This record gives sequence, structure tokens and C-alpha cells, in this order.
Amino acid sequence: MAAFVAVIEQGGFSKAGRGLRVSTAVVSNRVARLEERLGIRLLNRTTRKVALTEEALSYFEDCKRILGEVEAAEGKLTAGADRPQGVIRISAPVTFGRQHLAPLLPGFSRRFKGIELRLHLSDRMADLVAENIDLAIRLANLPDSALVARKIASCPRVLAAAPDYLRRKGRPQKPEDLLAHDCLLLRFPGSTQFQWSFLEGGGKSQTIAVKGRMDSDNGDALTEWALAGEGIILKPRFEIREEIADGKLEVVMEKYPPPAVTLSALWPQGPFVNPRTRLLVDYLMEALKDWPAPQEIRD
Repeated sequence: MAAFVAVIEQGGFSKAGRGLRVSTAVVSNRVARLEERLGIRLLNRTTRKVALTEEALSYFEDCKRILGEVEAAEGKLTAGADRPQGVIRISAPVTFGRQHLAPLLPGFSRRFKGIELRLHLSDRMADLVAENIDLAIRLANLPDSALVARKIASCPRVLAAAPDYLRRKGRPQKPEDLLAHDCLLLRFPGSTQFQWSFLEGGGKSQTIAVKGRMDSDNGDALTEWALAGEGIILKPRFEIREEIADGKLEVVMEKYPPPAVTLSALWPQGPFVNPRTRLLVDYLMEALKDWPAPQEIRD
């Protein structure tokens, strides 16, 4: 049943095998045995993809529910034990994940040796349910959703550019000035325009539709372009703290700061919460309780 669900959620037998850490042949055999026992075809197979048959739609949802209940039942037995076991799939933004999250995970792994950690770094906001992710760390002001969220920290943001760019293009003084500048933009599928917001005196906010010649779905690429003098970036300050301290980037428009973003831990809402996920969230909340440190936001 787990193999069947994995094939649908991962979009194929080979990806399901990698997720389950078994061969493609093993996954295929398990699904075939399940179909034989049920006496019904569950999957339509082609050379490029697999899809649920009409008869298997409700069975797939039932399987997910049953597997969740089994995992929760086993989790209750292992949550308070010395050796909790199982897999935690984690999604996090690239820079934060590389600089701050990844260094923390070995400590958790040493404490809970029976737990396997699978970390995926991407600046794209993954669909936790569709991509079978247990925990996401996100750096954003989150809209209401079906996800459970715990705030870790508030992260100030800044506008910054290389000294060379500012000598060539001038230094923007107010939000409207950005219309004449090259803004380096974070783009995802479906992006049509880019809105940057700024705080004014009295707590008012102003939003500007900015443009630029270069965009990417990776925040580190934007930083590299800014360092090369290609434009202005909007970033959490901790991500470019060292570049600012070294004079490689200069903060601009400090009288109009962008609103801070929230660093949060998120997981799917439901009646059964993976106990291993709770252990990791509690560990990260404790490890990051004083983050970002004052010196990281006061350069």
C-alpha cells in the first residue's frame, strides 16, 4: 500500500523507489501484488507516466488515511522512547538552509540516531501535501492556509547594491526612484509582476511595481548579480550581512525599509501529526530562539 501511494505522489516507479530506498523493480512488484490481491487494476501505465484508474481514486485516498493512522499509532509508541525511528522530509530556502539549518541538523541526528533526515533546498514554495514533505521552513509573510505554522523569528530586510552600480546609476532615495533602476527579481512559475513594499513614516506602507532585466528562481544567484554590479536586490539582512560589512554591497533607502519577513516552521494540518516532526520542530525552536543574533541585524 505504501508503494502504491508513493508511485502516485512521486509521479513514477523510479522516483517512488528512490523515496522508499528500494529498487524500481521492487516497487513495481509490490504494486503488482497489491493489484493481484485486490483483483483490480490500480494504475494506468505508459512509458512516460502513471495515473490512477477511475476505480482506484477513492482507494488511494483511503490508503493515505490508513498509512497516516498507522504512522501515528507507531509514533505514539516511539515518541517517548529513547530511539524514535523513521524519516523526516524537510524543505527550506536555499540560503537559510545552507547557512543556518544544515549546520543544526547533525546535532539532531546524533540525538535521534533512528531518524533519517532528507533535506531539500529550494527557494520555490513546495506543496507539502502533494510533495509528501513533513516540515517546511519558510521565510515569508504567509497567507492563511491549511498548514500549521510556528513563528521562529522576524527577519529585517534591506535594499542593497554594489558601489559600482550606485556610481553608474545613482542612489535611489525614495520608492518611486526604483522605477528608473534595474531590480534583481526572484521569479517563480506564474509570476507576472513584481511588487516591492516599503514602510513610510507613521507606519504607512507603499507598494511599487518594479522591473528588471534579470531574474532567477534562486536567491543566491540574485546576490551574485548584485555583487557584479547588475542591479538592486531586496533581501533579508542576514543573507548579505557579510557583504554589507565588507563594503561589497551598500544599503540604500534606509528611510523606507521593506517590511520584515517571518521565519516559520510549517507542516500539514490534520488529525495526525508525525511525532518525529514535533521533535524536530521543538529542537529547531530551541536552537534558533535567539536568531538572528543582534549583531547580525545591526551592521
